Amino acid sequence: MRYTELGRTGMKISHLSFGASSLGSVFRETNESESFKAVETAIEGGINFIDVSPYYGHYKAETVLGKALRNIPRDKYFLSTKVGRYGKDGVNTWDYSAKRVTDSVYESMERLGIDFIDLINVHDIEFQAALPGGLQKVVDETLPALVELKKKGVVGHVGITDLQLENLKWVIEHSEAGTVESILNFCHHTLNDDAIVDYLDFFEQHGIGIVNASPLSMGLLSQRGVPVWHPAPKALVEVCQKAAQYCNEKNYPIEKLAVQFSVSNPRIASTLFSSANPENVRRNIEWANEEPDWDLVREVKEIIGNQQRVTWANS
Repeated sequence: MRYTELGRTGMKISHLSFGASSLGSVFRETNESESFKAVETAIEGGINFIDVSPYYGHYKAETVLGKALRNIPRDKYFLSTKVGRYGKDGVNTWDYSAKRVTDSVYESMERLGIDFIDLINVHDIEFQAALPGGLQKVVDETLPALVELKKKGVVGHVGITDLQLENLKWVIEHSEAGTVESILNFCHHTLNDDAIVDYLDFFEQHGIGIVNASPLSMGLLSQRGVPVWHPAPKALVEVCQKAAQYCNEKNYPIEKLAVQFSVSNPRIASTLFSSANPENVRRNIEWANEEPDWDLVREVKEIIGNQQRVTWANS
């Protein structure tokens, strides 16, 4: 496992990291014992960065992760969770106000059974962009509230997450230097979309660590194919299915190639994947520690063709 400092935070995190969204039964119904084993397998395999959110499973992921962490020494992992995006009884909600995000941090710590959060992220800032105050509210209210918690020693570092790279850049440009210490972006360092590379210089110039998420592009790059809710346009879905079939014919699962490609850029500190299946966790760790077949990477990109960097709105 390769370990890289996340920006200037001092946290040296594994190049493959564990996303706990699956523990909230976001993708399929899960059981706790299997989820606990998945977390243990990740730690045993050298992963030391775990990411979660109160939104995942509408608080279930944090609750299950908290139980899983009871038997794992606190110095074995860095923990990241989020504020701003929530849900209850199947209804999604958003609240980026200072009071709500402050309360949210303490609520997350209670669910997780910890007294310190290594990294707190403002979750999916594009949703605040559509709410009163826009992204300026993240700059003027959300981030200062989290910085205050950092001063109190409740959280270690502050970051922001989003699908839209331009939103991350805007908030960083309009915030006081050093406020944003890391970004988490998803689906933009994958076989079908490497748009984040255009922003690496900007993030590095501002001392900001980079976490990439969803190497399978939310299921696009899988033999199983996309879930029905996937927002990708039909043309992109079709070429990704062709790419998956091509890789299968080469006896090289596209999932393996996708993980290997996503972790291949040393300028990206870590790539997050999520699974509540211990065997999938073990397999992803093995894949991430191997070099990809670069000829196959090139061939897959040719199949995807003009659908490269085609993206979608978050949902």
